[in-house]
Amino acid sequence: MEEPVNQLRFLVSKPSGEEQGNLPNSADVDLDIGDSNDFETTVSASEWDSGSLGYGCRLFIPDTEYGGIIQDIESVTATGNVILRGDTWRGMLAYRIIEPPSGQDHLVLSGELNTVIRELIGDRFGGLFYVPEINTGITVSDWQVDRYVTLYDALMKLVGAYGYRLNISYIQPEGLEYGYVSIQAVPIEDYSEQQEYSMEGNIHVDIRDCRNGVNHLVCAGEGENQQRAVVHLYVQEDGSIGETQRYFGQDEKAEAYIYTSADATQLKEDGTKRLKDLMNYKKCEMTVEDVDLELGDIVSGYDEITDTQVKKPVIRKILKVQDGNVSIDYKLEGKN
Repeated sequence: MEEPVNQLRFLVSKPSGEEQGNLPNSADVDLDIGDSNDFETTVSASEWDSGSLGYGCRLFIPDTEYGGIIQDIESVTATGNVILRGDTWRGMLAYRIIEPPSGQDHLVLSGELNTVIRELIGDRFGGLFYVPEINTGITVSDWQVDRYVTLYDALMKLVGAYGYRLNISYIQPEGLEYGYVSIQAVPIEDYSEQQEYSMEGNIHVDIRDCRNGVNHLVCAGEGENQQRAVVHLYVQEDGSIGETQRYFGQDEKAEAYIYTSADATQLKEDGTKRLKDLMNYKKCEMTVEDVDLELGDIVSGYDEITDTQVKKPVIRKILKVQDGNVSIDYKLEGKN
């Protein structure tokens, strides 16, 4: 959270990591962290250069997670623009699969937390990723990695189990020609006790309190006519789902869920998932102007109109640069 958002500036480098200066000021950027984990930037064809904005070149903001490698180039002659796309550093982790060692059911790891992260990453990226020699004080004992899981999912599950998060940043050391991606485990920060973000500040909270959801789901499965499997599911007053009706008359809102091959047990299981998507919910998104939160950080928000307060971890960040203006949108975990 050190650098004001509007002072963030992208640099570019050759595929080897040799810095080539700033991304053109006219460039627009849309970068996602936590969901699609990719980026798209649009530059004028007159400013595009294959040496710094070609395939394999790096786009990054030093000492932050914002960045990735250009892997997709689209030339749009109608607008005179070039669109560059690629995976972020986090996105690259999602394209490596952890397999169990030959003759074993699972990869099992033990040791200091950052040491285990270093072992998991190994030499999969040819030295691009570096895990600092920093002792977290956390000892991992016989950690069993899920079979055929992505490297990213394995890392996220590992650090989350100890109340830590992944800290990813692109480092361009002074005196060295080539940058690298630093990745390590750090404790999750809880900012909810320090500051509550509301519409009075420079962090704007968008809270939706939807009370128009379905509270009765009629699930119809296998069979015909009177022999057809039917399960009625109801939203309870505490937000859970059961088989006892709680809302009647004008307060009832019903919908049908048809799954013709399901028996009653399957109907209940899948119908519960469906009703959770349809029922009342609250969700919170944040837009900030001069602070930078990280994935996993816990924040609090309050909205007077809906009288809603939320305290959730950040699970997604979208950084946008448009006409030289930088903004970051945040999504908090789940439907609150």
